Amino acid sequence: MAQTPSTMLPLGTVAPPFALPDTVSGATVSFEQIRSAQATVVMFICNHCPYVIHVKDELVRLARDYRPRGVAFVAISSNDVEHYPQDAPALMRDFAAASGFSFPYLYDESQNVARAYQAACTPDFFVFDGASKLVYRGQLDDSRPGNGKPATGAAMRAALDALLAGLPVGDEQIPSVGCNIKWKRA
Repeated sequence: MAQTPSTMLPLGTVAPPFALPDTVSGATVSFEQIRSAQATVVMFICNHCPYVIHVKDELVRLARDYRPRGVAFVAISSNDVEHYPQDAPALMRDFAAASGFSFPYLYDESQNVARAYQAACTPDFFVFDGASKLVYRGQLDDSRPGNGKPATGAAMRAALDALLAGLPVGDEQIPSVGCNIKWKRA
């Protein structure tokens, strides 16, 4: 299982806009529609990545714990479904339902949104403040498949707690690692 680290988009970057189809509802969902005045979490994930499968239950708990506090969540899959059909939109819908996602799971067919966010791996996480500026990007926690540590979301929770308390999130952030995004072949 090869590990690809996140590229660590510069802090302060304004959230790149998007409008993508939600594989669950069928509606087109934009960043502006889902953004929160408190915090917005954008997650690049996919169905088949063992790193995503390892943390998916914690993603559900994270959304359950922080949505009542005004945090918005959205997941995006940008994988090439021609070569990775297990990540196709119909299967994304099934994965979201089986996993208990309470947030939209969007399909980035063109991969332009992943490029705009400089997403490199699944999972790759981005937290934006109420002004849509990036305050956290990096790992969910230090749990990885096979390392024996439970997925707790500790790093993400610390960032969200600081942001919600009006405190600085801190610049020392550890990149996420996971499977590389499956880019379309030229």
